[in-house]
Amino acid sequence: MIKKNKLLKQAQKCEKAGDFAGRDKIVQASVPDWARFVIETAGGTVEVTGLEHIPQNRAVVFIGNHQSYMDIPLLLGYTGKHTAFVAKAELGKIPVLAPWMKLLPCTFIERKSIKKSMEAIHQAAENVKKGYSQMIFPEGTRSKGGAWHEFKAGSFKLAFNSGAPIVPVTIDGTYHLYEETGRLRPGHVKLTVHPPIETAQLTREQKAALPAQVQDIITHSLTAPLTE
Repeated sequence: MIKKNKLLKQAQKCEKAGDFAGRDKIVQASVPDWARFVIETAGGTVEVTGLEHIPQNRAVVFIGNHQSYMDIPLLLGYTGKHTAFVAKAELGKIPVLAPWMKLLPCTFIERKSIKKSMEAIHQAAENVKKGYSQMIFPEGTRSKGGAWHEFKAGSFKLAFNSGAPIVPVTIDGTYHLYEETGRLRPGHVKLTVHPPIETAQLTREQKAALPAQVQDIITHSLTAPLTE
């Protein structure tokens, strides 16, 4: 804990000085270790397939289903790519976690305000253009192992506005680690990474059809596909 606090202060100092490369070096070395520690402490075992689909030379927008609070450490720890999140504003108030999220850099979204939500998506798109991959959960809330919720089309503007490829990911089983019982417990988790989808040259009609297509790709790979 003392080491992590020291690294946090070093990263914050770099950011304040405008040394973003120094900040990113610290964050990219520290956050995945922390994320894997969280999953392992809960007793989680992780099976990952499809990592070869993730472009390594450019920023991407990961889009996935949302089962659990554990989805964030899963993706931070096991994709092998430095990634930030578009997260609900409440997460930006959690001690210890929030400072690191801000350094990633994550974007916090006020879901009750359409205007602020759109501003957050714009900010996140600008971060993608700067080279920071982003993750967003179009369901908007955790399914907790129950029926998945319809993907919100507005979430896809993050990819459209940045011109980045979408990398769909299927998260299967994270709810076993916490939501199923309301306390940490062991469980097996599967993370499936699907081939990227380019967004830069899509027509208006193709953009309108994409949310349903990505939703089908993601939910089809669930162990027991669920519908509302």
